[in-house]
Amino acid sequence: MDLRKIKKLIDLLEESNLSELEIKEGEEVVRLSRVPTGGVAMASPPQPAATAQHAAQPAPPPSTPAADDDSSDTPDGHQVKAPMVGTFYAASTPGADAFVKVGQKVKEGETLGIIEAMKMFNQIEADASGTIVAILVENGQPVEFDEPMFVIG
Repeated sequence: MDLRKIKKLIDLLEESNLSELEIKEGEEVVRLSRVPTGGVAMASPPQPAATAQHAAQPAPPPSTPAADDDSSDTPDGHQVKAPMVGTFYAASTPGADAFVKVGQKVKEGETLGIIEAMKMFNQIEADASGTIVAILVENGQPVEFDEPMFVIG
């Protein structure tokens, strides 16, 4: 579908009272939906306020606990950090064995886990060879960019 058509559909959605619009053209499907502004406005203020409070007062303390966590794991080896925001999966499918376990030897480039981001599954590979000393994230846990996930010794 042409980008100009999609832009026109967006304009139509904004001008109307519709909350959702779906167009099928052959095998292509475009679905546009709008979130009520009342719902977003109610959800947004508490989060920034909480973030502002946490950022203003405990800015030094989060660094300290993170440093404490890192200090217990970092001396044991090299940290593999999340390259993106998403959901971490330890195995390729539910019920399958995890890619790696604590105590397992890995080589550089070997898959340690998967991060799902925007319906795309991205393999997380070891950037160093060694032994898995610690796995810092749990299966199905959301991860943030640059969050430590594994420690390789």
